[in-house]
Amino acid sequence: MKKLLIATKNPAKVNEFKDFLKDLSFKFVSLKDLGIDKDIEEDGKTYIENSQKKALFFAKIANLPTIADDGGIEISALGNAPGVRTRRWLGHHSTDEELINHMHKLSKTLPDNNRKARFVTVVSLALPSGKVFSVKGKVNGIISKTPKESFMKGYPFRSFFYLVKIKKFFYENQLSKAEQRLYNHRYIASQKLKRFIKKYA
Repeated sequence: MKKLLIATKNPAKVNEFKDFLKDLSFKFVSLKDLGIDKDIEEDGKTYIENSQKKALFFAKIANLPTIADDGGIEISALGNAPGVRTRRWLGHHSTDEELINHMHKLSKTLPDNNRKARFVTVVSLALPSGKVFSVKGKVNGIISKTPKESFMKGYPFRSFFYLVKIKKFFYENQLSKAEQRLYNHRYIASQKLKRFIKKYA
C-alpha cells in the first residue's frame, strides 16, 4: 500500500486528516512515525505560502507524497487578525492555556454587533518531484463572550468559536457526524484535495 505523509507535529491534526481521508487506499504516516524531527519556519505572508512550503519541505525529506496545511482564525472586528499568525499570536512558544486566557480577555472587548469570525485553512499536497496542489476550506461562526468549560488540546480557539446556525461550539464531541463534516474547514478542504491525491500521489 502506498504511503502518504501527514506533515504536522499536532497529534489532533494527524488524527483528523486520517479520519477525513480514510476512504483512500493509502497508509497514512506522521512525522513521528518516520522519526523526522526537523522543522521549517512558517514565515510566509499567506496560508498558501506556508502550506506549500511545509508540504514541499517534508515531501523531499521523506521522499513521499505529503500533505500539510496552514490556517487560522480570522476575527472580523480585528481586521481578520490573527489570521496567518494564529498560533504565533502571542509568540512562537505560546501554550494552549495562554491563548485561551488571551481570548478570554479579548472576547469581552469585541462589539456585540460584530463578533463574526471564521476558521480558514489551506491544505497542500506536495510530491517529491516538486509538484504541489492546494485547496481551501472555511467555516463561519462568532466569538462567544464566554468559552466552553473544557477545551480541546491543540485547538484552543475552538473554545470560543460558536456555530450560530446549530447553536453549538466547534467541538467534535458536541457535533453529530454530519455536523462534523459540514462545519469543519479542514474536512471541507480535505474533500477537495482528494481528487489530486487520487490522480497524483
